[in-house]
This record gives sequence, C-alpha cells and structure tokens, in this order.
Amino acid sequence: MTGGRARAWVELVRGPAALTVPGDALAGSAAGGAPARNTALAIGSSVCLYWAGMALNDWADRAEDARDRPHRPLPSGRVAPAAAFGAAAGLTAAGLALAAAGNRAQLATASALAATVWAYDLKLKHTAAGPAAMGAARGLDLLLGAAGAGRVAPAALPPAALLAAHTTAVTHVSRNEVGGGDRTAPLAALATTAGIAAVVSRPGPEAGTARGCAASYLLTAAPALTRAAGQPTGAHTKAGVVAGLQALVPLQAGLAARAGARASVPVLLTLLGAARRLSRKVSVT
Repeated sequence: MTGGRARAWVELVRGPAALTVPGDALAGSAAGGAPARNTALAIGSSVCLYWAGMALNDWADRAEDARDRPHRPLPSGRVAPAAAFGAAAGLTAAGLALAAAGNRAQLATASALAATVWAYDLKLKHTAAGPAAMGAARGLDLLLGAAGAGRVAPAALPPAALLAAHTTAVTHVSRNEVGGGDRTAPLAALATTAGIAAVVSRPGPEAGTARGCAASYLLTAAPALTRAAGQPTGAHTKAGVVAGLQALVPLQAGLAARAGARASVPVLLTLLGAARRLSRKVSVT
C-alpha cells in the first residue's frame, strides 16, 4: 500500500480518534474487576468497532460528503465505497471475534455495541435519536470492559452513564459542524461537562487523583465549547467537537481512578497528548 493510500485509510477511520477508545475499557474493567487478558481483548474489540463505525459513517454519508466535505477519502476517490463498506463489515467481525475470545458477556455486550453503531450510521444519525444512540455506544463500550469479569457489575453503570451523557452532548454540537450557527448545543455541552466534572470530583477512593482528572477534563473541553457558544462559526463548532472528543480521555482517567485503578491515569493522559498531536495531522471528525 502506498503512502497516499495508507493516509486515505487513516483519514477514513479517523485513526488518531482511536486513542480516545482504550480508556472506555480500562474504566469499565476497573469498575467491574475484569482480568487483564479480557481487558486487552475489550480494548482490541472496541478499537475495531470504532473504526468500523467510522468507515460505515463515510459510506452512508458519501453523497452528503461529496457536497460538504469533498476532500474526504470517498468523494475524493481515494477509497472506493465498496472498499469502505467491506472494511466496516470486516472490522465489525474482528471486533466481535475478539470479544468472543473473552467470554459470553463480552460477546453479548460487543454485539449490542455493534448493533448500535450500525443503527446509528445507517438510520439514526440524522434523526432526533442520533445523539442518544451515539451516547449509548460509548456507554456500551465502557460496559464491554466491565463484562470482562464475566458479567456487568452494577458499579459499572454510573460511569457508563457519565460517558454516555458527555458523548450525547458533544454529538448534539457536531450536528452544526459544517455550517455553525447554533449556540444552544455548545452551552448545553458546557453545562453537561461541568456537571460531570462535579460528579467525578466527589469524595471517594483516590479523590485527589480523580479531581485532577476532572480539572483536566474541564480544561480540555470548556475553552473550545465556550468559543463555539460565543461565536458559533463552523470552525469554532468543529473545534468544540474535537475538544469534546479529546476530553473523553481525562474523563476516563478520572472514572478509572475513582474505581481504584490509579495506574491507568498516566497511561491515559499519555494517550491524550498523543491524540492532540496526531489530530493536527489527521482530522478526528
């Protein structure tokens, strides 16, 4: 594969954005008490399903992208639509296979996640249920990590709900990424971010570490969302979406810390730095 073709595929699946995915499984594993092997399988499954969703998204939106984003891999002719759809199917199968190598609970959770991803891309994205479906996918991704223990522990449900709430709010913002013009969604996302940070900062295990992660979460998301609310241009709105996506990582770190997995925090914050650097080279939206 030539360098140009490889870059086209990295753009198609939003390669750097995959760095926001491992933290879902790590936070879920910490909450559910999953063994390391099944946590690693959950991470692999999550990344495959995330990339599958990105490829399928561009396949489903190829007509819209030809008008609004002609530089994307499909409308520019750098990746064939059939190849993108095939990649989505293959990556979905790989994600399910990795989950099946763990246990039945992981396979069941990954199946629900895959179904949500395909339903979002093919049917729900442009409906009122779209943002909630995207939020549900992130919540299920955390539960995939928790399921590594053989079942989804009740302790994993609150952090999954927080991830889902954040993702739902950011997805509302993304609906105006091309043209801008909406202040309501960024303001709502700011309020959601503040509320989630307050929850993560509550007294509990590793409270100091969790509060530091919550502060990083706010500092990552809030400035760009504030600009998007104040001047809702397409550029500011897109920047708010990128910041909201990257803010998932310190949020995951805070959730992992609260569940007692303090060792995951520096790993995840390293991923955040890498995601920021790579997003300057390849778009994550």
